[in-house]
Amino acid sequence: MEYTTLGSTGLKVSKLCFGTWGIGGAGWDDNSEEVRLAAIREALESGINFFDTAPAYNGGAAEKLIGKALKESGKRKDCVIVTKCGSDFVDGQYVHDGSGRHIRAQIDRSLQNLQTDYIDVYLLHWPDEEVPVEDTFGALKEIRDAGKVRFIGVCNHSPEELAAAEKICPVDVVQEHFSMLVQDRIPTLSYAAEKGMGTMAYGVLGGGMLTGRYRTLETYDEMDSRGSFYTFFQEPGFSKAMKLLTRLDRIAAECGTSLPELTLRWTMEKDFVTTVLFGAQKAERVRANVKAMSLRLSPEKLAAIDRAIAQEFAAEA
Repeated sequence: MEYTTLGSTGLKVSKLCFGTWGIGGAGWDDNSEEVRLAAIREALESGINFFDTAPAYNGGAAEKLIGKALKESGKRKDCVIVTKCGSDFVDGQYVHDGSGRHIRAQIDRSLQNLQTDYIDVYLLHWPDEEVPVEDTFGALKEIRDAGKVRFIGVCNHSPEELAAAEKICPVDVVQEHFSMLVQDRIPTLSYAAEKGMGTMAYGVLGGGMLTGRYRTLETYDEMDSRGSFYTFFQEPGFSKAMKLLTRLDRIAAECGTSLPELTLRWTMEKDFVTTVLFGAQKAERVRANVKAMSLRLSPEKLAAIDRAIAQEFAAEA
């Protein structure tokens, strides 16, 4: 495993961060709790010390799994936990509420779910245009000053929204959607990196699309994240993604590696990305993704991937 410092926080984190949207059990494949816990244990054994979760991941179910696994491992103080606020999952629907009142209640629930007395990094999950930024980030500053969280950050924000938040409360970490298929958040990540913030890229495997597992257009359930959040599982994005995969297949074969390894390493090489999130519900998929740590890509191969993206998908991002 490789480690890096998360911006100016001083936190030493693995370059691969274990994401738990899917492991929460809503909108993704269904697996038993024991299978999911085994995936978290495998991440710990592989040297991953960075875990990302949220109360919106199936109403706190993902937070509870992380809390249980870290407690049984005895490694809580060796790990860095990121969780979020301002969003919930209620009766099968995602609900945004960035009010200070809501955030003050959420932090205590998250601490209980995670079986810990502090959160390392606390992110506002989505901007809430209905709530004054002073209310939201005033509450976050209050929570940090109380010692419940160590560092504050944002997720899914534009550079302008990030700059507005900075006027109220120091922002230490930024998490954004970024992959070979989604490039419109590069301005936020670049802005954050230039300001010395830690940056986290999520969705880097495209909900599984960039692993090569999906080669046939399918119809997904209304609540399945592959049919709602990740738009390239539908046309016209699907055909564009398939053309890119054809090019990536060839590059991966030339490098003697797999698509997940190629994708993760390419993302890690971006200078505006501190750490890369991946989701996995099974231990064997954790092991497969961790193999990316041993892959090295030449400048020529990185350039070839960039050209493939530009030719097939970047214009649609």
